[in-house]
Amino acid sequence: MKAGIDMGTTSEGTTALLDLEELLATRLLVQGNSGSGKSHLLRRLLEQSASWVQQAIIDPEGDFVTMADRFGHLVVDASQSENDLQRIAARVRQHRASVVLNLEGLDIEGQMRCAAAFLGGLFDADRDYWYPMLVVVDEAQLFAPAAAGEVSDEARKLSLGAMTNLMCRGRKRGLAGVIATQRLAKLAKNVAAEASNFLMGRTFLDIDMARAADLLGMERRQAEVFRDLERGRFVALGPALSRRPLPLRIGEVETSARSSSPKLMPLPEAGGDEIRDLIFEPAEPGYVRTPRPRVTPAPTTADIMAQLARPRPAEPAAEPAPEMSPEERGALMDEILRDILRDPDAAFASVAVLYQDFLVRCRIRRVSGEAMSLPTFRRRLAVARAGAQPGRSDEAWTKAVAFAAELEEDIQAVFLLIARAALSGEPCPGDDVIARAFGSRSPARARRIIAYMESRGIVVCRTDLRGQRIVALPDLGCETAPGDAAAKAPTAAGGSPGAENPASPDLFALG
Repeated sequence: MKAGIDMGTTSEGTTALLDLEELLATRLLVQGNSGSGKSHLLRRLLEQSASWVQQAIIDPEGDFVTMADRFGHLVVDASQSENDLQRIAARVRQHRASVVLNLEGLDIEGQMRCAAAFLGGLFDADRDYWYPMLVVVDEAQLFAPAAAGEVSDEARKLSLGAMTNLMCRGRKRGLAGVIATQRLAKLAKNVAAEASNFLMGRTFLDIDMARAADLLGMERRQAEVFRDLERGRFVALGPALSRRPLPLRIGEVETSARSSSPKLMPLPEAGGDEIRDLIFEPAEPGYVRTPRPRVTPAPTTADIMAQLARPRPAEPAAEPAPEMSPEERGALMDEILRDILRDPDAAFASVAVLYQDFLVRCRIRRVSGEAMSLPTFRRRLAVARAGAQPGRSDEAWTKAVAFAAELEEDIQAVFLLIARAALSGEPCPGDDVIARAFGSRSPARARRIIAYMESRGIVVCRTDLRGQRIVALPDLGCETAPGDAAAKAPTAAGGSPGAENPASPDLFALG
């Protein structure tokens, strides 16, 4: 169905028709200086299309609330919370009601936040309610500024993001943006660039005239025409209006704004002493003057830099932790690491996560002395993941730990796990146990690690007559007993084999 909206008359005296169906697909941008007739144009468009399409008006000055009396628009007071505005916007789309969001009385930042919340509610409506809607935003440069102003960055990002969604992605959701601005230079380019229809009114600044001429495909020398336009006259271009720049005069409207341009009136005849008495008349008894709220100016960059350079007051020193002997400190850190590894998920956590957890626990337990470095923690974590010290001499185990320190960090725990089994004469660990020591749940990953270590000459693998795996460690001169490679890891609590063995040595006395 094709609907032609009567916007007024062209310079040739014919009716200027706006294709509403095409407008819903291509959006509209209106520009004109204050007093050029932008609000009158928007009102004409809204009145003529009120019976055809659902409408939502973002009204920063409260001029369009009079639409409610004549056309039944609901007036939404922006004094409500942002969550309420989002909920109301969703219900507006659901029930196809035309609304006016009245932002009058709010400061600029409040208007931006409320408009962003309301537009977000319209945009995020369920797919079942994506009915066609005309979304008119007056003074769009307030909600999509080209540069940062005096408002907070958060409010600006919220508002600009909502306006960008409206103009860039709103078409598929049935939202057709109609934005009006006093100056194109003040409007964010990514918002203005999405409009395909333009109505350009009176403009005086050269930069705005040049940009308007570029948008309409006119030559720069023709841009002077925008300076000579009368109030209510615009130049139209776009698939919904005209394929060539078309001057037109906007027609009359049925409703009027609550505020209008001030009219000249004669001054009162009273003068001299009479007017002086009226001005300086004493206040009535009991009159209390309401103090005007003081607006604190935003700090400048120089103020912020000076504040950062100012020395901070000395904080009271924290009570130092009691000094510990090396044996006490090692035993406490040993206990902390074992507590960490008792968590079943610790075997699969990254070293960085475990290190941060270890440092926090050390502060909680008031471990004195300098914090352990990350490389040292990596080596000792590998020792802990290998389990309890084997039953052979400390010299053999110390040699194994020293050899492991020369290997890559991610295979140290696997090497020590196999070395512990070899020095103790235990069966070779299964793929599931080796994968856990590596920090993985994949047995195939364990087999690749063993193959990599064998290619480096670190280990030598063989199988016995029953098909069980034996891993030899040439540098240590020992090998494991035969073990089933498919054996599953024990499900008992603990992050590594031997973590619950109270007879295990001090982990931090090694490596």
